[in-house]
Amino acid sequence: MSSVRRIFRVKELLKHEIAECLRREFPIGEVGLLSVNDVGTSSDLRSATVFLGFVGTPAQRKLATARLAERAKDIQMMVGSSVQLKFTPTLRFQIDDSIEQGNRVLAILEQLDTPPEPPAAS
Repeated sequence: MSSVRRIFRVKELLKHEIAECLRREFPIGEVGLLSVNDVGTSSDLRSATVFLGFVGTPAQRKLATARLAERAKDIQMMVGSSVQLKFTPTLRFQIDDSIEQGNRVLAILEQLDTPPEPPAAS
């Protein structure tokens, strides 16, 4: 049980540190707003997938994805210098579309809830 608790604590620590690095290194005006939704780690903590929320234009999304791919090692080094772990996990970034999908489902449900307009009398 302590192993599960340790992995949870490491994931939360990584989440916080990665979010801080992204805030410092990626200006909102350039790449949109990036937020760390979750961090998934392997059981040995050697690799981690960072799930990011994104708010911005499609052009900013492309730029953010490209910048994250080219700066992943730099971010990993920054996190490694501020987090005391035996191994710094190899980071992989993934834009998380679950919020967009949830909003789309809510919009569809809202449309279904509204009663249809009665036909106009001729």
